[in-house]
Amino acid sequence: MTKIELKPEPVDLNPMKEEVEDDEEEDDGEQQGGAEGEENAGAGNGANGDKKKKKKKKKVKSTTAYVEAGADAEVAAAAVTVQKECATVKQEPGDQEGDDDDAEDDALAADGVAKKKKKKKKKGGKGGGGGSIGAVPGQLKPATGVPSKKAPARGVKGLTDSYIRYGQTEPPTIPVAQLFAEGHFPEGEIQPHPGDFNTFRITSEEKRALERLETDLYDKVRMASEVHRQVRRYAQSFIEPGIKLIDMCERLENKNRELMVEAGLERGVGFPTGCSLNHVAAHYTPNCGDETVLGYGDVMKVDFGCQIEGRIIDCAWTVAFDPTYDELLEAAREATDTGIRTAGIDVRLCDVGEAIQETMESFEVTIQGTTYPVKSIRNLNGHSIGPYEIHAGKSVPIVKGGDATKMEEGEFFAIETFGSTGRAFVQEDMECSHYMKAFEAPHVPLRMASAKRLLSHIDKTFKTLAFCRRWLERPDGGSGFIHGQKGKQEKYLGALKNLCDVGIVVPYPPLVDVRGSYVAQYEHTILLRPTCKEVLSRGDDF
Repeated sequence: MTKIELKPEPVDLNPMKEEVEDDEEEDDGEQQGGAEGEENAGAGNGANGDKKKKKKKKKVKSTTAYVEAGADAEVAAAAVTVQKECATVKQEPGDQEGDDDDAEDDALAADGVAKKKKKKKKKGGKGGGGGSIGAVPGQLKPATGVPSKKAPARGVKGLTDSYIRYGQTEPPTIPVAQLFAEGHFPEGEIQPHPGDFNTFRITSEEKRALERLETDLYDKVRMASEVHRQVRRYAQSFIEPGIKLIDMCERLENKNRELMVEAGLERGVGFPTGCSLNHVAAHYTPNCGDETVLGYGDVMKVDFGCQIEGRIIDCAWTVAFDPTYDELLEAAREATDTGIRTAGIDVRLCDVGEAIQETMESFEVTIQGTTYPVKSIRNLNGHSIGPYEIHAGKSVPIVKGGDATKMEEGEFFAIETFGSTGRAFVQEDMECSHYMKAFEAPHVPLRMASAKRLLSHIDKTFKTLAFCRRWLERPDGGSGFIHGQKGKQEKYLGALKNLCDVGIVVPYPPLVDVRGSYVAQYEHTILLRPTCKEVLSRGDDF
């Protein structure tokens, strides 16, 4: 969801490399060590004047053998230490020759033990990175295969079936709560809070104690984030030219309910799926009867949410198939990442907007031979998120200037950016589909019985979460958990208009730039933890 400010338009974490030893190389190394041991033992029977020389030669050869056999520096150093200890033991003159042989045998034995330990350790590492049941701490199911499917659209990276490494099926059918133990849902991307004044937070025991008090909250939002990742990966696998937008939205939302195990206000879909096309920037979802089809040359913003106990994960990305729009998508994605890096505790909102605009407007895109600068839409913003409140009061601008209010510890923010090739100023237009009960709705006497019934349905089903007309017309009325198959609202448009007129329900019409322009959007939800900043919705796709 997007926060809008309608104003008069102005005139103008180095992947670790691991060397794996082959059994054959191990055997060769051991044979070399054994051969050298025999050679040096024979040399020990020679003249006493050559003993010291032979001992030095033996040490060099033995260390080289370890290195050639593939042992790492730690193992080689340990073996050399053993040899030195054996060589420096005080010996009787008559027994020195036999003790030399014993020392060499001890060193070779230590070499073999070290190799075995290293081999076991490497096998354990392989299992952790693969698909075993312990691939992720708290993972309950083994991997069901190796990810291999690429998304048909541009704008995202990685593989669409990446969730199978967690034991998920393809397509996903197992509720996310059954894939991980309680308290072990995957953590988002961790970033430090910017500024020298925040460096103390990383090691502060007081801040760590504050985080331990919020463990339950963190686990809930991480579960919602993992549901979002898996649902959007599933959506990326089937979004392609020719699909009806209404079919796409319903398929995505049904999967969201399935993986979340929808339970009314306790958990479920956070807000209607936005699928705004081209010059439409936000707040468009098809109403019943809308037959709009996605085309190859379209630029579509997919924006949907998940919620647990009112804690909403708001995340969006842009779908395009024509490589012409790659720079436009890259501009919005880089601008969002810049906003995330800049955000943090005690950071001023206007500073975030300035950084976003600087990154966004460093890009340009050429469409049909004409080059357009990519501009941040001036009257669209990111926003803070509260329980059951998608727009909690603070706005994060995407242009310089604006509010100098600071971000605070413990707050949730949706950092979203919109890059446009048009005027970079949106207005409300087209048929409305998004609605939301006002968070501080006035107490107004309703005269229409139908309006009272509809308001009761909204309170019971959505509370202050956003909803759409499509959901009211579903057999379950928006929640199968609450209504079963008896929740469908009939002839409700007049009642809905009445609720909007008196200010109880707020309509959110589509926001559009000039026709012929193109808009791209990327968005993530972040949590300002006491010690760090967690990008909750970050995935391997964007």
